[in-house]
Amino acid sequence: MRVLGLSAYYHDSAAALVVNGRVVAAAQEERFTRKKHDPGFPQHALRYCLEQSEIRLSDLDRVVFYDKPFLKFERLLETYLAFAPRGFASFRMAMMVWIKEKLFQRKLLTDQLLAIDPGFDGERQLLFTEHHLSHAASAFFPSPFHEAAVLTMDGVGEWATTSMGLGRGRELAIHKEIHFPHSLGLLYSAFTYYTGFKVNSGEYKVMGLAPYGEPRYAGLILDKLMDLKSDGSFRLNLDYFDYCTGLTMTNDRFAQLFGGPPRRPEEPLTQHHMDLAASIQAVTEEVVLRLARSIAAETGLPNLCLAGGVALNCVANGKVLRAGAFQRLWIQPAAGDAGGALGAALAAYYGLSERPREPVEGLDAMSGAYLGPEFAQSDIERRLTAEGARFEVLSDEALLESSAGALAEGKALGWFQGRMEFGPRALGGRSILGDPRNPAMQSLLNLKVKYRESFRPFAPSVLRERVGEWFELDDDSPYMLLVDGVRSDKRRAMTADEEKLFGIAKLNVPRSEIPAVTHVDYSARIQTVHAETNPRYHALIARFDQLTGCPLVVNTSFNVRGEPIVGSPEDAFRCFMGTEIETLAVGNCFLRKEAQDPTLKRDYKNNFELD
Repeated sequence: MRVLGLSAYYHDSAAALVVNGRVVAAAQEERFTRKKHDPGFPQHALRYCLEQSEIRLSDLDRVVFYDKPFLKFERLLETYLAFAPRGFASFRMAMMVWIKEKLFQRKLLTDQLLAIDPGFDGERQLLFTEHHLSHAASAFFPSPFHEAAVLTMDGVGEWATTSMGLGRGRELAIHKEIHFPHSLGLLYSAFTYYTGFKVNSGEYKVMGLAPYGEPRYAGLILDKLMDLKSDGSFRLNLDYFDYCTGLTMTNDRFAQLFGGPPRRPEEPLTQHHMDLAASIQAVTEEVVLRLARSIAAETGLPNLCLAGGVALNCVANGKVLRAGAFQRLWIQPAAGDAGGALGAALAAYYGLSERPREPVEGLDAMSGAYLGPEFAQSDIERRLTAEGARFEVLSDEALLESSAGALAEGKALGWFQGRMEFGPRALGGRSILGDPRNPAMQSLLNLKVKYRESFRPFAPSVLRERVGEWFELDDDSPYMLLVDGVRSDKRRAMTADEEKLFGIAKLNVPRSEIPAVTHVDYSARIQTVHAETNPRYHALIARFDQLTGCPLVVNTSFNVRGEPIVGSPEDAFRCFMGTEIETLAVGNCFLRKEAQDPTLKRDYKNNFELD
């Protein structure tokens, strides 16, 4: 049975293909169109999925959309009626969009699909599933568990903002929900907006900024904005928010409570903003911990699966794991709306087929999230030559030697290998790599390669078999979705003067033997690298370890600020020539910056809208 899942028309459009229960392909539309968080119909991602399996759209048993538009429309109407006449301007703008296209989404989708394959039968093939069921399915069905509790948290789907479900074998059911407008995701987004970052894009910046501050306002949030119960359920005080009726997340009353108007984008960050970030992060962690503990007590199950945008908060995830309410945690790597496409396909497959579900022993059924396009060596050489690139074609061993050697020399390495990752994290398929021992590497990559804020942390990619030697975590974290501490014996003690520093002044103080991946609170966002799912990346890190005695590298996504992760060899070369990356490995092609035609260098950092 072949099922295609689609997400579209909000943000992070994607397509995913499931064949007889196996995830065979998945990709986000932004990687093809080069438009960050592209919300449009994912025609390029869809075509890729079909080409990967060499089938036509009309050959599919079902095409499944990741939410139900009529239920969303119902929420829009009921919300307006509840607050009327407030919010009429917002309501009028939304109505224009809904009447024009979203209310007739079945026809819109059918027309788009017919344009790809005239043989497509919308009446027979097209289905819709609920948003949080899509998230839950993306979390449970690919997990390694036969039985698990499932927690999904995001901004809002149709009505649900948080859901709790149970998965057993091939069965999955949602048992509890928290409904709009009470939303942990929207609360976090309100602070994202207030601290001057983009909603649905900048939430991870707030998380990265939090360790520079103190949670001075956490009590105020819990006192004024949120009624939080012991089981993690909550209600928000809507007097402080504008997302139900207005065009912004917060209102004047919110601004008065927290000491002034929202920060404008690109304005300097102050200690006040860092404290706000620390405060909302602390509250979010407390909510997630209470939810997890109550679910564990209620179900008695040892395993928890997570999805939805809040599940990308890897700091909170790490605290859930360390809290011990559950023995094992599994998080969908594409936890946001892109993963809804995969969940929709899996929900339909297990809802319609009679085949048993057989969890993959060991890791999971996501194949390391390496589910996107890959390029043959001959194709890579042809594409790079057409771009004017100058490169060597090396053997596998020579490529590893040159790449590991460049890293050991302190150079940044663009690493474009194998299939592209599905989800927001680069996991060693489309990555920029560096030496984690270099104290200057974080600021170098942020300011001269990524062209982004200096405070943003980088992740370590560490050999799975060596992770416990360097971090307090000694478990699988293949998707960079768990934060844990650097081991105490690898840390560097602060001097008395260094201990007095606060805010961004903490940034340039080395805190461990691997300062480039050690955040100011001695934590790291860990990716464990497994030989089973990415043998070439594992071999590169192992060779770097042989050269340096360090079994990990700095890993950040292969892009500049505001750009989607590179999707093709051409994208990789352009990013290489538009930044201060010194070396690049694309397949078995190895490129050095000094060997390139200098006329191909470009002003790359202004090519993309800031995120």
